[in-house]
Amino acid sequence: MDELLEKSDLLVSRVSTTFKRYLYDQITWNNRLTGIKGPRGTGKTTLLLQRLKEIGKSPTQAAYFSLDDLFFTINPLTEVAGDFYKRGGKHLFLDEVHKFPGWAKQIKNLYDFYPDLQIVFTGSSIIDIAREQGDLSRRSRIYELQGLSYREYLSFTNKIHLNPFSLKTILADPATWKSQFPTDFRPLEHFAKYLELGYYPFFPEDPEGMADRIQQLIRTVVEYDMAELHDFDIRNAKKMLQLLYILSTNVPFKPVLTQLAEKSQIHRNTINNYLHFLEQARLIRLLYAGGNSIATLQKPEKIYLDNTNIAYALSGKEPEKGNLRETFFLSQLATRHAIHYPHHGDFLVDNRWTFEIGGKNKSKKQIKDTPDSFLVQDDLEYPVSSIPLWLFGFLY
Repeated sequence: MDELLEKSDLLVSRVSTTFKRYLYDQITWNNRLTGIKGPRGTGKTTLLLQRLKEIGKSPTQAAYFSLDDLFFTINPLTEVAGDFYKRGGKHLFLDEVHKFPGWAKQIKNLYDFYPDLQIVFTGSSIIDIAREQGDLSRRSRIYELQGLSYREYLSFTNKIHLNPFSLKTILADPATWKSQFPTDFRPLEHFAKYLELGYYPFFPEDPEGMADRIQQLIRTVVEYDMAELHDFDIRNAKKMLQLLYILSTNVPFKPVLTQLAEKSQIHRNTINNYLHFLEQARLIRLLYAGGNSIATLQKPEKIYLDNTNIAYALSGKEPEKGNLRETFFLSQLATRHAIHYPHHGDFLVDNRWTFEIGGKNKSKKQIKDTPDSFLVQDDLEYPVSSIPLWLFGFLY
């Protein structure tokens, strides 16, 4: 226990609070039980350490434990937490809970046994809280952390610091938001670099090695994290990686499931489940037609990679520009909005707004008769008769 508390104290003392993710101020930190899930590499650990630093108490009262620490291979969480509580513990922050067998039941027991102990836990985006034993979904508030938005990237790199805009603000008269930018701000100056390496906040550590780092992250997710999925046979991890590579060479992909199953050597009856697993892991995004059907029973209309950084890492070359534009738009809006495949255009947002995405020479021809439709153009600094693509990076 003493060694765990020393590690916690060291990590908290070293974490910087200069930049905080969009989710930090959205979390109700004083809840008794809070969960934060999200893809690997998006900064969940940093969130916990920053909050502990803000609490400002000694490690005997407020501590961070990572459950992938070898200490927990022989020490049950309930016993460790009980010892922490007896020493005066009030705030227990648990990282990487999905790698600890029976984690949900043990956290549920801690919640029931120690009513004045506040617990915050993080886990992979693949975990389904509602299906875990102990049913934490009724006891906890669950948040999901995404990668850096373009706005956050600019703030993280000290280029510009602005609050996010709502979608309604962006769609309104440009004067409502344009005046908030400094007159010397050039929005496209850093946009290409963000598309290549700015989604994951670990990019400053080794910008030149980002492609290798992301490829390793993908392998870890498929070969390690997916073992926690109830319906996934980890022996098929190689096929899952093969499926992802096939998709990466064809995105945005309009799937013919029989052909996709044949190429990936995954049975036709399970290919939809595998696509769903990749989406749960936040490696791809599935775009469905509007309607009330259950998503996992439908065939997706289009398949995208989760973000543009993955597109660069898997392509080995400059990805196709149309793919980058649509992937960026989808990744920035999906955090707060429901997105479907429309009858006309590229995206239907919140079953209300239709968007067509293109370069600076793109016209509104395809959506000219569609109500509440908007043309979004890349390579455009500020709006003329359309909305610049980069601006949707300021939604969170």
